[in-house]
Amino acid sequence: MQVRPSTTCKTPPKATSLRAERGRRGYHTGLAAEDIVARHYAQDGHVIEARRWRGPGGEVDMIIREGARLVFVEVKASRSFDAAIAHLTRRQMDRICRSAEAYCGEAPDGLMTEMRFDLALVDGRGAVRVIENAFDGG
Repeated sequence: MQVRPSTTCKTPPKATSLRAERGRRGYHTGLAAEDIVARHYAQDGHVIEARRWRGPGGEVDMIIREGARLVFVEVKASRSFDAAIAHLTRRQMDRICRSAEAYCGEAPDGLMTEMRFDLALVDGRGAVRVIENAFDGG
């Protein structure tokens, strides 16, 4: 009887497991980027009022109190600032604005609360660039 060499090879990982791994990596990258941005704002003397606040419109990465003003921050991380900024979509901006309205609806001044929408970018080295008033609330 002849014995043939094994022709079996490792089966490639399932697409779902690759997708899950990318999702886990993205989740942890996002958490790390948010921590870096939180430290950045705190070092500038800002008060972090909420992180990952979930409203009817969706999640806001960070809400900063700047005196009477509330700053709603979307954090984006990528290898470069240009790549990070490209990840912000109109749909995300609309979602953040809807959630900001809901959040301010509970504030003492309600929808008269002064708001600003910042985009905080984190590059592959962990450097931060904040674009204040990156988009408007309407």
